[in-house]
Amino acid sequence: MSNFAFIDGQNVNLGIGGLGWKLSWRRFRVYLEEHYGVSRAYYFLGYIPEHQGLYTSLQNTGYTLVFKEVTYRGDGKPKGNVDAELVLQAMIEYPNYDSAVIVTSDGDFACLVRYLYEQGKLGRVLSPNRKGCSALLKKAAREKLDFLENAKGKIEYKN
Repeated sequence: MSNFAFIDGQNVNLGIGGLGWKLSWRRFRVYLEEHYGVSRAYYFLGYIPEHQGLYTSLQNTGYTLVFKEVTYRGDGKPKGNVDAELVLQAMIEYPNYDSAVIVTSDGDFACLVRYLYEQGKLGRVLSPNRKGCSALLKKAAREKLDFLENAKGKIEYKN
């Protein structure tokens, strides 16, 4: 059985950060493999050259990175919306996995989740936290929804 994860990196960072703790990406990769049978984990994020060390670390931990070109808002903050890239990659890889694990709280992915559910290819939706999870995503995922906040003891970054 081959399961792939598709991770909305910024959404996960913001969602876990909003809970007041940090995610250990190394422990999370192991968690995905052990709990959801994930053999390949795509991590989607905006590319900022100064963060090359982070990118190398994520790749060494077993993530396949998919970058989005970053634009900068008027306040100088970077913006790298990865939604289209994640959906496209999930569909490109569709014949190659038995089920998909979608990691996000973003309701923009409800159409993808609904489609995968209807085709019998949705493994789980992993939302960082209950409070920040879109109602659209909850409805699309139905009983296949888990919250990362419940796995804090297994995936939290510890110094």
